[in-house]
Amino acid sequence: MRGSAKGAWHNEDVKNAIDGFLRDLAAVRACSPATIRGYRNDLDGFLGFVATRLENRPVDSIRPADIDALSVRSFLADRRGRGLSAKSNARALSAIRSIFRWLVQTGQAAVNPASALRTPKTERRLPRVLSIAEVGQLLDLPGGDDAISRRDRAILELLYATGLRVSELVALDLDDIQTREKLVRVLHGKGGKQRIVPFGDPAAQALAGWRAVRTELFGKRSGRLPESDRTALFLSSRGGRIGDRQIRRILNQAVRSAALARGVHPHTLRHSFATHLLSCGADLRAIQELLGHSSLSTTQKYTHLDAARLIDVYRKSHPKA
Repeated sequence: MRGSAKGAWHNEDVKNAIDGFLRDLAAVRACSPATIRGYRNDLDGFLGFVATRLENRPVDSIRPADIDALSVRSFLADRRGRGLSAKSNARALSAIRSIFRWLVQTGQAAVNPASALRTPKTERRLPRVLSIAEVGQLLDLPGGDDAISRRDRAILELLYATGLRVSELVALDLDDIQTREKLVRVLHGKGGKQRIVPFGDPAAQALAGWRAVRTELFGKRSGRLPESDRTALFLSSRGGRIGDRQIRRILNQAVRSAALARGVHPHTLRHSFATHLLSCGADLRAIQELLGHSSLSTTQKYTHLDAARLIDVYRKSHPKA
């Protein structure tokens, strides 16, 4: 089959190939919608650049054979000239490398023009982490007893108690919470796997407070909602499943009320969750499981965060520092 496809190298245009590649990412590799959008933006940008470089040819006339290593280098150089970061260029190169690897494997291209190019070096920045005291400020804010306040309190408590990604939090259904055992069943944002994450008393109490008023406030509207929204753990003020933008607004409001420095986002609570576990003696493998990381190397960045914290404590505390 692959042999017969090789004769079609010049027949399949790259525009259609991008569509096929992204369908494969979604169906076979179970990549998240955000990952698919990122690949789409980078690959469409690359194809547009190549079409312009080739005397303004239509994008649907570009074939894999029209693209060589110089095309990729020129694209990356153009992005650098427009001030795009090394991290952004590394991501774009990864997307180009991935689609051509797929094209070669499926017999639609002879070579991968990006295979020999070096990935741009990126500055390794450690993610921001709140101290335990700052998290306490954020979660101990006095709040009202209305349904929205109870919901917001439960969201913030659960984010820090479990280290969930925002996408995982908004996807939670009522039956994902095991109240008696204080466990939450999470569908991974990456890969579609499941994991079980425990949470403590403060989150359990906040969840109980929210669930006590959830039906009372939104029950009358639930009949007009799709089934996926009716079963959602967290609802918007309109009665549908809450979205990630609303979660960010809730956190931003809490940050302002707690008078914390700006730049705190939901992933900051995830980083703080992992770093606090590590600094209190948790095993790195256990943290990997709780976070849902497929690779331990992803989790190991928190060892750098903990080392940075220790250095900061030393410099502030030691008389000869």
